[in-house]
Amino acid sequence: MIALHSDCLLFKLNNGESVPCSPAMISVEIIGEANSHLDPEMLRHAAASVFHYFKNELARETVSIGEFSLALEKALLHLGYTIHASETLDAKTHGMDLASFARECAENLELFFFPRLRNEVRLQLRQSPDIVRFSGLRGCAKQLAGARRWSPRCEQVQDQILEYLRGCLTAETEQKQCALVVE
Repeated sequence: MIALHSDCLLFKLNNGESVPCSPAMISVEIIGEANSHLDPEMLRHAAASVFHYFKNELARETVSIGEFSLALEKALLHLGYTIHASETLDAKTHGMDLASFARECAENLELFFFPRLRNEVRLQLRQSPDIVRFSGLRGCAKQLAGARRWSPRCEQVQDQILEYLRGCLTAETEQKQCALVVE
């Protein structure tokens, strides 16, 4: 087994996969009214503080997304912000597994993957969701990169997929304050 970097935590995803993250890799999106009141820099520092709490004070190597969200909610509450992490779970959500989607496009990989992904985003946005959720990003990136193990090429493909999804979401006219969650 490969040793975990001293500045990383394993984030356990809903699908059972664990992803190593450093404080700089954490991205937090707040939806709803609280988003307009939060300073992004303050939110970044709060997330880094929660990361430090799990890593150094509790000496944990693994934390679930739910645990991290609830701890961040408590930290923001102490700073005077009322955010409910559980509300985002109850929101109207539509999503898909990117890894299985990439396997469906296996023969032509990137040639058909991105246009089909855009069509899928359009289909989901027509249902007026509060959250569009995509899971299996790491598996998808490895599939498209043709890699068995995570590599710098996988990292590039992952960034390309994220950028493409952001672009699709902002380009669509049906997009009405919809959040994008990619795991």
